[in-house]
Amino acid sequence: MISLADMVGTGAALCSMTSFVPQIVKIWRERDASSVSLRMYAVTVTGFSLWIAYGVMSESWPVAASNAVCLALSATILTLKWRFSHGTAATAP
Repeated sequence: MISLADMVGTGAALCSMTSFVPQIVKIWRERDASSVSLRMYAVTVTGFSLWIAYGVMSESWPVAASNAVCLALSATILTLKWRFSHGTAATAP
């Protein structure tokens, strides 16, 4: 049987992972990431990297795995920000 702590952790991980999806969809549809804070996502990516290291060092694989997914999603947002900010700058007169 799954413990209450595991249920809470699973819920937290799912919320964290899915929270990035609407931002990715919005950026992709609009081809615009100007409203995304580069500094905030740089700090977020750093934080997820540290959580992964913590999860690995403490052998907490759910912590490491869920933060790896969050890292990939937040890194996707950073990549889209870079791609669309460079793409629009290159086509401007």
